[in-house]
Amino acid sequence: MKFNQEHEEDNFPLTRFESMLKTNHVLFFDSDEFENIVNHYLENGKIALAKKAVKLGLDQHPSSSNLKLFKIEILIFENKLDEADRLLAELYELEPQNEEVFIQKANIYSKRDDHQKAIELLEMALEITEDDADIYSLIGMEYLFLDDFQNAKINFMKCLEVDEEDYSALYNVIYCFDFLEQHEEAIDYLNMFLDKNPYCEVAWHQVGKQYFDLKEYEKALAAYEFAIISDDTFIGAYFEKGKVLEKLGRYNEAIENYQITLTLDDPTSFAYLRMGKCYQKLACDDLAIKYFLKTVKEDPLLDKGWIAITDFYTRKMDYQNALYYINKAINIDSENVLYWKRYAKINNRLKFYEEAERGYRKSLELGNYELETWLTRCDILINLGENEAAIANLLEAVEFYPDSAQIEFRLAGLYFSTNEENKGHFHLENGLRLESDYDIILEELFPFVYAKKSVVEKIKRAKSNSSGK
Repeated sequence: MKFNQEHEEDNFPLTRFESMLKTNHVLFFDSDEFENIVNHYLENGKIALAKKAVKLGLDQHPSSSNLKLFKIEILIFENKLDEADRLLAELYELEPQNEEVFIQKANIYSKRDDHQKAIELLEMALEITEDDADIYSLIGMEYLFLDDFQNAKINFMKCLEVDEEDYSALYNVIYCFDFLEQHEEAIDYLNMFLDKNPYCEVAWHQVGKQYFDLKEYEKALAAYEFAIISDDTFIGAYFEKGKVLEKLGRYNEAIENYQITLTLDDPTSFAYLRMGKCYQKLACDDLAIKYFLKTVKEDPLLDKGWIAITDFYTRKMDYQNALYYINKAINIDSENVLYWKRYAKINNRLKFYEEAERGYRKSLELGNYELETWLTRCDILINLGENEAAIANLLEAVEFYPDSAQIEFRLAGLYFSTNEENKGHFHLENGLRLESDYDIILEELFPFVYAKKSVVEKIKRAKSNSSGK
């Protein structure tokens, strides 16, 4: 097989190695070639091939420290920590000044959740390394594992002092600022960084996000514009600029920015959704629904898309279409509580009470314990003549809302309706004690109970007592 010169330089050892695996003919490679082959497989997540390359490499070069370190790295990845520890101890005896030994030893401690010891070892590696940036970054990550955001931030900053183009470290610095809610300090740091790197689009983008969080939208807008000047293909900056323009009510300009993202890369459901929201604000309903539908076509799993369509039709009181789309959403994801809440409300509006009850019941099963959910389900069950189920529903609700007059008056009405007078009086007294004006619930839902002589007397007495205070 013939190779062009560039292919031969870049890929020839890899091609030879893979050919060797297929034929079982053992070929010789120097240790550097094995290292490059292993590194290639590790970077591409091909662990099995990396292991084969390490084994064959050590067969041919048993004293290669770097290949031993690759073997240790793979063992740590596979959680074979004791074996990795043993090999590291052997390597340390031979090369006590090899920084990678300390780094991999720290990796083992990190895997064992002893992050403080990992930091100590990484600080020892700092004393002998010529590549400070990577180690500062590793120390920063260990502090993040400890939730020590202040020290993490300091180490990521040190990493950036050595390597200003390490954008992952820059993101981590800002992550720490954000967690510490130090938005002003983050802006000061980024401005200092930008003094040295005025065309760093990532830094401008992050300045914009800080101002956005502070609701200083004009300053955020300026920062995103500088990010775009620094890199006019920076999709994230166009997205964020669009969001700021929406906040400023400049919907047509926001749409223009979202459209630019569609020309720079494949369309995203987020861009379609935001464009739909902008058109909705501009009262361009046909275009709004067009882009909402594009949203769910692009990403059927994005619940915000289905919710936007459902809410669009609900606002127009087009409940049939709203129900059609929320049913489609539920067919895709039947565990989404936001879908079931809408399903319940729409069916309730359409007077499909059994379906509405099912929707509220499902919402509760999925953990939506808002008081309104319990109460509306109760009222539907009463409407359906399911008094026992309504009582069971409210007794669950009491666990979450023990001092709700709305629950107590409903329980009073239900117990009186099922001829459990003592329980009815008990809950009536609770309701009157909590909020006597909610007696209107009895009047609306249980007019025959409200007219009972004993009930009337209790209500009168409670109200006269409260007005006399």
